[in-house]
Amino acid sequence: MKTFLPKQAQDQRRWHIINAEDAVLGRVAVQVADILRGKNKPIYTPHLDAGDFVVVINASKVRLTGKKETAKHYMSYSGWKGGEKYRSVAQVRAKQPEDLIHHAVKGMIPKNRLGRQLLTKLKVYAGAEHPHVAQKPAVLAPAQ
Repeated sequence: MKTFLPKQAQDQRRWHIINAEDAVLGRVAVQVADILRGKNKPIYTPHLDAGDFVVVINASKVRLTGKKETAKHYMSYSGWKGGEKYRSVAQVRAKQPEDLIHHAVKGMIPKNRLGRQLLTKLKVYAGAEHPHVAQKPAVLAPAQ
């Protein structure tokens, strides 16, 4: 049996748009990560980039379950001694709401060159406006 390898020229990249308003963060992130990797296509290959572009709008209105809005913290480290910073979800949502979805999706894709390449196809916007109208993205309902 031979391993099937899809040709890059055969696969056309499509654009999808997901409205994250009042959708659960983790469920949206799983849906986005699967589309970025190409797991929704029959030509999916784990070591190749077969995924599509994803535009996420209304990232500032994404919903978190339980007490995560106040209890969950994001840590960043500057590399210096004592250089740890912790920010709650409410603080991240106030300054950079796009980072909520970006961080969740980043944790669900491979941690290698392929993963970094996949993340370039993710476009996240806090509001309902986006500059990708010319690509005619197909509207997807967020996972509930």
